[in-house]
Amino acid sequence: MIVYGLLFHGSALAVDAQHELPKLTEQPDDLLVSQVGNTRWLARHIDADDVPFGYQLTPMRNMLTRWNQTQFERAARAFQLLDWRRTHQYCGCCGTSMQRHPTGEMAQLCPNPNCNHSAYPRISPCVIVAIRRDDTLLLARAQRYTTPMFSLIAGFVEVGETLEQAVHREVLEEVGIHITNLQYINSQPWPFPSNLMIGYTADYLSGELVLQADEIAEAAYFHIDQLPLIPPSGSIAHSLIDQTIQAIRANQTATSV
Repeated sequence: MIVYGLLFHGSALAVDAQHELPKLTEQPDDLLVSQVGNTRWLARHIDADDVPFGYQLTPMRNMLTRWNQTQFERAARAFQLLDWRRTHQYCGCCGTSMQRHPTGEMAQLCPNPNCNHSAYPRISPCVIVAIRRDDTLLLARAQRYTTPMFSLIAGFVEVGETLEQAVHREVLEEVGIHITNLQYINSQPWPFPSNLMIGYTADYLSGELVLQADEIAEAAYFHIDQLPLIPPSGSIAHSLIDQTIQAIRANQTATSV
């Protein structure tokens, strides 16, 4: 059996200069992330002093452009499961120390016979949308960004909402416009800390840009040949932007024939 370790210190993990994971000896508390044939991937938290020789801690975001989709999603799953285990050490109902599920099911169980509460990993759904307006794409810079990067409108789904309602609400709240032709494209696990990003495209319908001051620093319609700094490849935002550009160019070609 070949065992690779997803060794996390905070949101950084240990990789070598070629972005490879270390091989390790399994420990009882390790979390099984996946297994393919005779190869297993295990995850654990480590102290900064416990990084294996020849490896260094690298922020997981950096691996978006260095790993393929399977590798990044495996690390994303590992990080989210470790974070869930860390935040569910005690029962949320009675405060008793939680225990692992005896059959290996991904659950934390309360051993208190008067409680028996079980906790499963939680996922927070978020919507993200690429909005077209003729040959332009709506991009916004969030207040929290420390770099001049522009991305798509995104936000958490609220209780009682459908995904489509969440898209319309977030767009109206953050930039003050209405959209149409909403289409689901794809999704991506996003481990910061435990989100599932659900991607859409849409067309501008009506309204003027009115920015939500506490969320959006600036927003504009950018021509597809003159885009600002955008999220890196590997992210769902980059994928949606790329697909939207391709759709606009295909339409340009069709109308020019």
